[in-house]
Amino acid sequence: MSRPITGTLAQAYLHSRGITTVAHDDPLRFHPRCYYRPDEDSPTETWPALIAAVTDLGGTVTGAHRTWLDPSGRDKAPIASPRRAMGHLLGHGVRFGVARDVMAAGEGIETMLSLRMILPTLPMVAALSANHLAALLLPPTLRRLYVARDIDPAGDTATASLCTRAEAAGIEPFVLSPCLDDFNDDLQYWGIEGLRASVRRQLAPPDVACFLALVREGMSTGA
Repeated sequence: MSRPITGTLAQAYLHSRGITTVAHDDPLRFHPRCYYRPDEDSPTETWPALIAAVTDLGGTVTGAHRTWLDPSGRDKAPIASPRRAMGHLLGHGVRFGVARDVMAAGEGIETMLSLRMILPTLPMVAALSANHLAALLLPPTLRRLYVARDIDPAGDTATASLCTRAEAAGIEPFVLSPCLDDFNDDLQYWGIEGLRASVRRQLAPPDVACFLALVREGMSTGA
């Protein structure tokens, strides 16, 4: 029931967050009238929403994440819980690209989309919460993992847990730390060049040459 985000409020919302490009095959869609129910005793409402598919390691859809939007497209909807996920989430996430030997993982969709502005070919996954990040299932072929940390106690705990699990599986973990609370905040405050400079210092040298983009070649707005 959802459609590609090009020309929609979902695209406008991402642009307002500094995320100006997404790949055509990213798992993002737009629904103009997505159901929202504040609680069991309240009537159902409808709001426009950014929809993201949650998938397992094999690419099977196991759930969906909804970000309800203000009709202006400039912010999330003025409701109690504008972000909700449904389905089988534990261990899975919103995936951008297919991970093989190198991957980045973090909590939020906007966090990972911000990193994709400068690392467009690095496979990434948004686990949708700190607890789910800690429990994220890792591809068996993975050899290096970047964990995009959120600066808060829950983010610190999730990062430490995932790094410990990665090391136990023979995967080399690297922590990517934002200057502000998360990488979307960094993108909005410092701009794309400031974000690129900050992240570049935290990448393994082979990944600078392989993944760090000088320009957004091969990417276009859409879904």
